[in-house]
Amino acid sequence: MVLNDNLLKKVLVMVLAGGQGERLYPLTKDRAKPAVPFGGIYRIIDFTLSNCVNSGLRKMCVLTQYKSYSLDRHLRIGWNIFNNDFGEFIENIPPQKRISDLWYQGTADAVYQNIYVLDRERPERVLILAGDHIYKMDYRELIEFHVGMNADLTVPCIEVPINEAKRFGVLGVDNEQRIIEFDEKPANPKSIPSNPEMALASMGIYLFNTELLVKRLIDDNKKYTQHDFGKNIIPSMITKDRVFAFVFNDKNNKAVKYWRDIGTLDAYWEANMDLVQIDPVFNLYDRCWPIRTYHEQFPPAKAVFSESFPGGRCGMVLDSLVSNGCIISGARVERSIISPDVRIDCHSEIRDSIIMEGVRIGKNARVQKAIIDKSVIIPDGAQIGYNLGEDVKQFTVTEKGIVVAHKQMPLL
Repeated sequence: MVLNDNLLKKVLVMVLAGGQGERLYPLTKDRAKPAVPFGGIYRIIDFTLSNCVNSGLRKMCVLTQYKSYSLDRHLRIGWNIFNNDFGEFIENIPPQKRISDLWYQGTADAVYQNIYVLDRERPERVLILAGDHIYKMDYRELIEFHVGMNADLTVPCIEVPINEAKRFGVLGVDNEQRIIEFDEKPANPKSIPSNPEMALASMGIYLFNTELLVKRLIDDNKKYTQHDFGKNIIPSMITKDRVFAFVFNDKNNKAVKYWRDIGTLDAYWEANMDLVQIDPVFNLYDRCWPIRTYHEQFPPAKAVFSESFPGGRCGMVLDSLVSNGCIISGARVERSIISPDVRIDCHSEIRDSIIMEGVRIGKNARVQKAIIDKSVIIPDGAQIGYNLGEDVKQFTVTEKGIVVAHKQMPLL
């Protein structure tokens, strides 16, 4: 089957972007999780939205909730690419209190509270996406599979190691890829019969036929549940509806499929470090699958020779991403991501770190295995990441020893 534009126009995308992101604190101290910067110039939500645009889907609702100012602003100035005259749009929708006086109580409740939108837009199908995952996926292939199987609901999935599967919804399928079991974050995940070391995990993506989605949401709202797709809606549909699994077909074009749920500080740091490898496991440079974002008008980055000290010193950058507006003045940067408008002064060293926009790093400073949020000023001679016992007195330190300084933090 070859999808035509008319079929794609009848799909409405709903991006769930209202989570608090508590495990990413302090990066979520002042912003929603999907608005957290990633890869120097992007926001996390850019990857989901770029997948939509690259798949020909141009009707999107972003369901926002907590600390949504920076996310709303990013959508307004960075994603104003849609033409309303052609039925294209991206709308951010906070809780409207049309149905309840409560905020969104779960993933399913967020959609239930926006049944008005479904009634207004009248899509044939609703594609529900998370706004906090990093991956490349052509949703047209999912829609084609869904239509071909005459499915009521299709859940994309990916194989994960059995010891990691307890963090996800785990699927059991029959020979036709019909889902016969679904356990959300099980203590003892079931393995794939053909491979006892792997499990089939839900990617948190759901493609519904609209009419049935509305019915199941209304049914769920009448019950005392957590109003969650993985915990409530999908398990209730398995025995009475046509529910199928779609195996993820990665558009990253690498040997191993790439999908990251960066829900923790350690996972966030690791996913960023994936980008600075000699052969990055996640490819930002594929012109056939561009990742869109908003680019502020900064001049080109530069690394300069510094004469602040006798003999001077050359700015040096190795295995790193350096964004526009940065000046690396007689400093050394290795395996790091440097966001826009960063200044690093002479004789400083930055290793294995994420430095966000507007950070100022003085002379003779040393930073390793750290995440430095926006507009932090690191004074001359400071050391971060070299003595975790001292770092923990001032910063957040993760289980894996990543030191995190929150936005505009005054350093002692």
